[in-house]
Amino acid sequence: MAWKSLDDMDLSGKTVLTRVDINVPVADGKVTDATRIERIAPTIADILAKGGRPVLLAHFGRPKGQVVPEMSLEVLVPALSEIFGAPVKFAADCIGGPAKSAVAALEPGEVLMLENTRFHAGEEKNDPAFAASLAALGEVYCNDAFSAAHRAHASTEGLARLLPSCAGRCMQAELEALDAALGTPERPVVAVVGGAKVSTKLDLLGNLVEKVDALVIGGGMANTFLVAQGTEIGKSLAEADMAGTAREIMEKAQKAGCRILLPADVVVAREFKAGAANETVPATACPADAMILDAGPEAVAAIKQALDGAKTLIWNGPLGAFEIEPFDAATNATAEYAAALSAEGKLTSVAGGGDTVAALNKSGAAEKFTYISTAGGAFLEWMEGKTLPGVAALG
Repeated sequence: MAWKSLDDMDLSGKTVLTRVDINVPVADGKVTDATRIERIAPTIADILAKGGRPVLLAHFGRPKGQVVPEMSLEVLVPALSEIFGAPVKFAADCIGGPAKSAVAALEPGEVLMLENTRFHAGEEKNDPAFAASLAALGEVYCNDAFSAAHRAHASTEGLARLLPSCAGRCMQAELEALDAALGTPERPVVAVVGGAKVSTKLDLLGNLVEKVDALVIGGGMANTFLVAQGTEIGKSLAEADMAGTAREIMEKAQKAGCRILLPADVVVAREFKAGAANETVPATACPADAMILDAGPEAVAAIKQALDGAKTLIWNGPLGAFEIEPFDAATNATAEYAAALSAEGKLTSVAGGGDTVAALNKSGAAEKFTYISTAGGAFLEWMEGKTLPGVAALG
């Protein structure tokens, strides 16, 4: 879809309402993980460099339309100022008198942080009057919060329809990465989808089998597909009631020419704990008193072979119980192999989702992936083929 970036906007002397995601963890009044703030720093730097005045809009926690002092954004001001390398002012409200006065007093080179947008019920309701009150504060709207783009809120969707709009650098990188993975990818495309439950990823699987050339299914989800094929899986985690759905997905994949890769061998154990005694067996030979906790080396070899022939990889979910050793082996080996191919320029690799990011960081492979999305719900909805209101409004 068509959307503008900061490069397309004249910002000189203009107030730029910039929607950011700075929903960061705070303990004892200090930010404990500033990753999300660091990610928006290039956008703020570019707005300042182009002569614009950045005015930040953000939510923090879930105050549900009430003023909740412990969810004030004021606590983030020191971290913002340090990371941006610029003075950051604070307004005690995001609309009305306090906001207008703070915007009017903003000097070139300064940044303004407005109070939590969710202190107003109109934010989550996408109330037109509230959106208009926000719009009255600026001349340009920049959305740099892809992680909130799946929500049609006043500061993510309503505002974009009232002012000249563009994507910030973080949003731009996310959209370009996702387009490279699913929009107009280089083929062949391989998707890795893991995790515990098929039921939570039905839309995702249904969309991917029509978009990718090969689909690797791992984790507890793979067990459900094995059950659907009539395989005994002992005491393994599975959703037996989803077997029919799994068969439908396999049929849909066959019609679409998408190859589904299920593990040919698995690692089983009698207890779920780190260092538990384990053995590798064919996927069709899980002992009745054991549970499948990881994909085996033969399964990993098959995935590596698929990646050797691929140009694009999209990954969501681990292949086994990655949190505990040695059941992180398949996830780690596959991630390291994909990372190496990416570093050599042979593969475009895009990954996202909470467990996925944790697993790839744990394996040490994350930094060599082409792009790692921290967007969570928005990343999943994009993979499911859904329209994201905050992105659509920029078009």
